[in-house]
Amino acid sequence: MAMSNDQTNFKTMYQFTGNLKNIALAFMLIGAIGVAVGFYSNSTKKVETHAGPNTELHSAKVSESATTNTLELNHKDHAMQQSQNRPWAAFYVPLFFFFMIALGVFVFYATQVASSAGWSVVLFRVMEGLSASIVPIGILLFIFLVLSALGMNHLFPWMHAKGDEIVEAKSFWLNIPGWLIRTFIYIVGFIVFRHFIIKKSVAQDTATNVEAHEKGFKLTILFIAFFMLSESAFSWDWIMSLDPHWFSTLFAWYIFASGIVSAVTVIALVAIYLKSKGYLEFVNKSHIHDVAKFMFGFSIFWTYLWFAQYMLIWYAHMPEETVYFVPRTTGVYKFIYFFMLILNFLFPLIVLMDRDWKRKNIFVIVVGLVVLAGHYLDFYLMVMPSAVGSQFGFGISEISSLLFFIGLFIYFGFTSLSKRPLLTSGNPYKDESLHHHF
Repeated sequence: MAMSNDQTNFKTMYQFTGNLKNIALAFMLIGAIGVAVGFYSNSTKKVETHAGPNTELHSAKVSESATTNTLELNHKDHAMQQSQNRPWAAFYVPLFFFFMIALGVFVFYATQVASSAGWSVVLFRVMEGLSASIVPIGILLFIFLVLSALGMNHLFPWMHAKGDEIVEAKSFWLNIPGWLIRTFIYIVGFIVFRHFIIKKSVAQDTATNVEAHEKGFKLTILFIAFFMLSESAFSWDWIMSLDPHWFSTLFAWYIFASGIVSAVTVIALVAIYLKSKGYLEFVNKSHIHDVAKFMFGFSIFWTYLWFAQYMLIWYAHMPEETVYFVPRTTGVYKFIYFFMLILNFLFPLIVLMDRDWKRKNIFVIVVGLVVLAGHYLDFYLMVMPSAVGSQFGFGISEISSLLFFIGLFIYFGFTSLSKRPLLTSGNPYKDESLHHHF
């Protein structure tokens, strides 16, 4: 008996992903070796002592009568801690970046289901598959943060601060037991919600009514509510607490914007890639155009938040707020900081503003790669100035960690994609999506 087109594509997709997963495993292996080498070489490296622009934020309080030798000792200890932090920070940046991409993909998927969107149904299997790495990356993130709480690194200075009035005033929130409990709730919550929502989506494929779809619809609404509450909290816990003396009421939205634009970009790139390989033949230029519109819109949204946060804090010139921007805009990170703005705002603005260019794959691919590089730098700048100060760089630790998570994301994403046909067969909006043209 002849196989249907969906069954044939499913079989060839399984074979295709097998080769891709082998490449991903090679990335992970090379990356893991490089990470180990980075930790080893860092442990034997001698540290040059010099005070960075935010040294005083982390150094112990020194009385006015302190001697020059005491100050030099504080700077040396602080430089040593920053140097020891570097391989940890290099691993943490892509760890958090790819966690936000995987989570952002699923959040975008959930919003499409919850809003009863019709155009995007043909991309649902892509979104479901790419979100699969929430599980392994979430577990790695939890392990990483547990090791941080056990004192394996000094990324989070509030864990080691003594006699710091600002940190002590925040101890009702920033305490290790509460911090780890919240982390566990966030990650387990995301994994459980994803499991049951996708379970309902798969069940709908063989259902004779829309009951499974309606249950999944309700679950996505609950998930979005859970995500919005937890995202605000984990933005404080995992990133803002790297600078415990600083706060911003916009920061959670800023992280969300950076994560969601990266996630939508990955959806666009993977969809174009699969279509170029002969899959997703039901995805047309209008679908790609709509995803590119979200890339453009979220890039503008990110820029608005960047400007609103930066301009208001810089103009007010309050030390407890500007402490975050001083090392990023006046020191060794200055070029990267403003270069990142060009990548994340000007480039997508210039290219994706044109309607026709959003319908051309080559332009979407180029902009997508630039945007991903720009937002990786965005997360890099959230972590590195606080964690390593002027001891930063982009060497074996950074490259290997990035390579490892690229491989991990591809492996689990495409493994999930190969488990079922790329077109959902039971969604009530399937026909609307297949005939989406404008």
